[in-house]
Amino acid sequence: MTTSFRMTCVCVIGLGYVGLPLAKLFVDSGFVVMGIDRDEHKIESIRNGSSYLTDLSNDEIAELSDSGRFSCTTDFSIVKSADVVIICVPTPWNDSTNEPDLNYIESAARSITPYLREGQLVVLESSTFPGTTEEVLAPILEESGLRAGSDIYIAYSPERIDPGSAYDTRKIPKVLGGINDFSRKVAEGIYRQVFREVVVVSSTKAAELTKLLENTQRLINISLMNELTHLAEKLRINIWEVIQAASTKPYGFTPFYPGPGIGGHCIPVDPLYLKWTAERHGLHSTLIAAAHTVNTAMPGYVVSRILKLTDKQVPNVLLIGMTYKRDVNDLRESSSLEILELLTEQGAEVSYHDPLVSQLQIKDVTYQSVSLDADTLQAFDVVAVLTNHSTVDYDLILAHAPVIFDTRQVYETCHTKVVHL
Repeated sequence: MTTSFRMTCVCVIGLGYVGLPLAKLFVDSGFVVMGIDRDEHKIESIRNGSSYLTDLSNDEIAELSDSGRFSCTTDFSIVKSADVVIICVPTPWNDSTNEPDLNYIESAARSITPYLREGQLVVLESSTFPGTTEEVLAPILEESGLRAGSDIYIAYSPERIDPGSAYDTRKIPKVLGGINDFSRKVAEGIYRQVFREVVVVSSTKAAELTKLLENTQRLINISLMNELTHLAEKLRINIWEVIQAASTKPYGFTPFYPGPGIGGHCIPVDPLYLKWTAERHGLHSTLIAAAHTVNTAMPGYVVSRILKLTDKQVPNVLLIGMTYKRDVNDLRESSSLEILELLTEQGAEVSYHDPLVSQLQIKDVTYQSVSLDADTLQAFDVVAVLTNHSTVDYDLILAHAPVIFDTRQVYETCHTKVVHL
């Protein structure tokens, strides 16, 4: 194969928050795309033109299906028809073993191996520790009898999807590294047809570390703001006012903001992969460990602040926003879930409102999102804003809630009934 050959058929493994938008991006760029996901409900939803992601509307899903260049299935045998296979599966953290959980990557690799053929390109996009592509993915793929780097080409390109944001994904520079020069060149030729800028690095390890660096920096900076929030409370200073004032400096300061905790996959999990990698090489990342400790303590701190706002023995608390991030329906690692659970353990009666989550289950209890109206709000002792979805009527809350604990600076101006994080 020559690097100038345009591969036209792309197979995306994993149609979640990363894989489905990526599949659409490739379709929009003129490629034929086949999607694979083990979840039959996702496949059925796509075929019915119904979106399960906030970043893609029902119309966009329908357009994807109607394009004539997209299909999806649970059947991995379609891999044999693909020129490019892109793996976008979860990489969670295993709390019981305190190490990365690569089961999804390994399962995807073993599922595609029987259908690999010479000349295909396989790209891993899942966030993971440096060495995964070379040490875990490539050996499994070679069980097909094909040699990595010569018979099949293997690369790593970390996803940079930002759910709920207005970023045009094709304009976000795409980092890319290959297991050898030819793998890199083949992958680069593909990605340059989709993304405005491709940032080539020397190896898959460098690309893997790039992703972890990005999110570890965010973890550490957010943890600093969360830690200073404790001090600001003692000093009776609004930490948000201080951050805004510091942000006026035209150089040397980048604003990060406190919150009720961290969520999603990237910030809670990726730094742990980096910490684990350091320990694997005999190093100890004191800074990552400290930042992780600060952030995991935030839900408990938020609960203590909420309970201080009422003297009721059994306070009635309404939580606004249960997802980990504004305007997304993603509950992964959401601190709001832990806050709800902790409040319940403290004896509080807890309800929630989230326009993107109609129902959720914690342990054996099923909760339904309550509607917001004057009578409902007045019935609660405290209303805590945990996730600031743009479609929530905050003026209604301000008018009728007796006390508001604002963890997201929704209410920028001072008000007697609003207490800021």
